[in-house]
Amino acid sequence: MNQVKKIFCCFIHLLNLHFCVNLHHFSAFLLLDKHSQTSMLKVGIFGAGHLGKIHMQQWREIAGVELVGFYDPDDQHAADAVAQYQIPRYTDLEQLIHHVEAIDIISPTTTHHEIARICLLNGKHLFIEKPLAHTLDEAKELVTLVNEARVKCQVGHVERYNPAFLALSGEKLSPMFIEAHRLAQFNPRGTDVAVILDLMIHDIDIVLHLVKSPVKRVSASGVAVISETADIANARIEFDNGCVANLTASRISLKKMRKMRVFQRDAYIGIDFLDKKAEIIRMKENGTMSGKLDFPIEIGNGEKKIISVQMPEVYNTNAIKMELEDFVRAIRENAPTTVSVYDGLQAMDVAHEIMQKMSLHNELHNV
Repeated sequence: MNQVKKIFCCFIHLLNLHFCVNLHHFSAFLLLDKHSQTSMLKVGIFGAGHLGKIHMQQWREIAGVELVGFYDPDDQHAADAVAQYQIPRYTDLEQLIHHVEAIDIISPTTTHHEIARICLLNGKHLFIEKPLAHTLDEAKELVTLVNEARVKCQVGHVERYNPAFLALSGEKLSPMFIEAHRLAQFNPRGTDVAVILDLMIHDIDIVLHLVKSPVKRVSASGVAVISETADIANARIEFDNGCVANLTASRISLKKMRKMRVFQRDAYIGIDFLDKKAEIIRMKENGTMSGKLDFPIEIGNGEKKIISVQMPEVYNTNAIKMELEDFVRAIRENAPTTVSVYDGLQAMDVAHEIMQKMSLHNELHNV
């Protein structure tokens, strides 16, 4: 009987010890979680040009963020940023990196890789403006470094947060043909890369996000009219599932346009990224009229259908602020980023294949 009592007492002692240890771990978890939700996230910016200043303004408005400072070797850009936003300028790149937890890179594309590499080797979370890098090899290395550092990395494909695109988030989209036109007036800013990496890559990312099928074939043509790289280009992307995307991008147009048309079985979806509008036109069975814009049509052999026109509600949101807030959320909640480094690499992979096919086309035709 005494031995039974001893065993019982030992069991109770171990049970209490186990409870105390777990209680200690649980308390530590609560403190860590509380800290992650209430502490200020220290952010640094690399690049104080046109878009860099826009990012500065957005960061200042995001709760729970401390904008520590920025780095830009251009004295004029730096002076303008300090005067406008009263944000400290760092002249030593690595000094800024050591004072922050997250970095926002909005510098010229040609500098993305080197800055991001140093940040990742120092274990910093990264937001990188599109495109992810200048070359495909650079982008692939960044993917490897992100995995090794185990940090959050989001690529700035801002059209994912466009209100017109978000208005379609509840719709089941199964595209079989996509047509996109992204036209802009000439601006020397951004001409350090071809129009494919400057403008078309926005639509490439959206198309890859919608289609979700391996690329089968790419053909392309383009011309350098004003700058040293292609200023206008057209690409045809064919996918394994049969979908085809026809993309046109120009930075030498007289008017601006950012439209995408998506065609699928019994439906047409129009997205105006510039004017923030969306429309859905569906063909439904006769007798199913439900909307104010529905109307009947005869499609032959006496058969009638209903054309249903929907104009999804588009909310007036700030896409740049939203993508930065989403990046902060991913860090605080240890959640996946909405536009991952893999998404950035995939868009670049297709973009570079387009540029290769464009160069081949121009060589064959002496363009």
